[in-house]
Amino acid sequence: MEGKTFSERLINWYTERKRDLPWRKTKDPYPVWLSEIILQQTRVDQGMPYWESFMKTFPEIEDLASAPEEKVLRLWQGLGYYSRARNLHTTAKHVAFDLDGNFPNNYSEILKLKGIGPYTAAAIASICFDEPRPVVDGNVFRFASRFFGIADDISKAKSRSVFEKVLQQEIPKKEPGTFNQAMMEFGATVCAPKPQCESCLFRMDCFAFSTKQQKVLPVKTGKTKVRDRHFHYVVFKHEDKYLLNERVDKDVWSGLFDFFLLEGSLPTEEVLGNVTDRFGLKHSVIEEVSEPMKHILSHQKIYASFYLLTISGEDQNNVIQNSALKSYSVEEMLNLPKPKLIVNYLQRVGIK
Repeated sequence: MEGKTFSERLINWYTERKRDLPWRKTKDPYPVWLSEIILQQTRVDQGMPYWESFMKTFPEIEDLASAPEEKVLRLWQGLGYYSRARNLHTTAKHVAFDLDGNFPNNYSEILKLKGIGPYTAAAIASICFDEPRPVVDGNVFRFASRFFGIADDISKAKSRSVFEKVLQQEIPKKEPGTFNQAMMEFGATVCAPKPQCESCLFRMDCFAFSTKQQKVLPVKTGKTKVRDRHFHYVVFKHEDKYLLNERVDKDVWSGLFDFFLLEGSLPTEEVLGNVTDRFGLKHSVIEEVSEPMKHILSHQKIYASFYLLTISGEDQNNVIQNSALKSYSVEEMLNLPKPKLIVNYLQRVGIK
């Protein structure tokens, strides 16, 4: 390895050690783009089954474009950050119907697509179209910061250009996609949050290793405050059917289905009294009140309790007439796209 450049050493390592991932075996932008969107905020082992499911269900971008949104959201169920799925669907329709199925072939045009930022655009442009445009994601920030000794705060938007400028000097024109994938792979598997310095081939040239700043770099000062939320889901059941509603507007779970919801630090008696008064319930039976289930999102912790109420036909009519709730069989409910929190509850009570 002596005498080889940084990029040559990195690509050699990647060629020998890279994980065997299916989207790395093609330069078709559709599966590559799909993998990049799925893997945003998602680990590879978690995202792989979703990628495989999408590719099986929608083998071509035209298949994804032609699918109803509800089907796309149902397939996405459990991944979270559902705006990714909605943007994925919107972009698929734009490429399939407005661009005649031709995915844009350069960074500037790819960047114009909905749901695609600088990182994803650079990844697709370099991997699929050999454009020497460096990618900068969390793994690359960490690896580049430690190796090159870049102390710019990665929580600040302006720092991205600093990293891009450094990496632009290193990215080879002949294998830009391989270089970018190698940077991401090395940051994910070797120069991880807890770095494996003793097995790192770059440690003798690494700024952080030589100055013992592995825990200092990368610099990240801006941290989003996490807030607690308390959800009270009332699960109305009549015979073998359940009442759910579709979340709408600009809600983070827009297009997904859940149960009737009250939010706040409310005692059980107040929740049940509120529901009884609001819908004029006359013949309801409290079957179960669950212990709070914790569900963690990026900026919030949700503590959700579920109240299973068996109601009469008359009560069901009152609820439906005075809310957006509709009646669904168990099979219909299972096929609806739902937040992971609702899926977890259903699985816990044996409805799968």
